[in-house]
Amino acid sequence: MLDKQEIEAAVLELLAEMDEEPVDAHEIYLKLRQTLDGMRAMGMPLPDDLVRMEKEMSAEFQTDLKSS
Repeated sequence: MLDKQEIEAAVLELLAEMDEEPVDAHEIYLKLRQTLDGMRAMGMPLPDDLVRMEKEMSAEFQTDLKSS
């Protein structure tokens, strides 16, 4: 399990990745989900914007799966 500092570093790294160059949206979603799951497991407060992004991306991927 990740500790608080590792989770914060993962969130910052994920955000930096998103700003630097275009990457696979599914890869970002998986990393975001993994990071938030770690935060949930530790009982840490979740950033509202990242939770919203996770929900939006999840809905988008579910729509893509249904139309495939």
